[in-house]
Amino acid sequence: MTILDAQGTFSDAQAVTSSAVGTNVIDLVTARSIGNGEPLAVLFVVDVAADQTSSDEDYTFDVEYATDTGQTTGRQLINRRVFESGTPDAPAQNADLLVIGFQFVMNIPPTTLDEDGQYIGIRYTTAGTSPTITCSAYLVPQSFVDAGKNTYASGYSIT
Repeated sequence: MTILDAQGTFSDAQAVTSSAVGTNVIDLVTARSIGNGEPLAVLFVVDVAADQTSSDEDYTFDVEYATDTGQTTGRQLINRRVFESGTPDAPAQNADLLVIGFQFVMNIPPTTLDEDGQYIGIRYTTAGTSPTITCSAYLVPQSFVDAGKNTYASGYSIT
């Protein structure tokens, strides 16, 4: 079971219908050099499955540093995961994975004070005809992530 902290919440069931940043950022003004010591990660959870009605919807999830709370200046990409409808091009994954309950983790590498911005946040980038998805995202210690959890689509039996 993953332990979540409200202070580490980037998105709480955020409906994404176009490209957007998470509803919250974390101010690192007193806790810079994030990821040193206990390794940290961002845990994403799909709350409402991704729409793929037109088979051209793509979803990109970024973790980034910025120098402002709106994540518009001094942006530095920390990690990225891309999910594409249809037949994804490497390194993208298939958007079919983005079903209710699907979880994925993006690690945050250790940094020095000079390497990161004051704020850490997430960014959702969508593309295609009608992309929609609802997600939650949390900053968690990697040791809190339940790597053994599997989510299976409805109607399938595992033997």
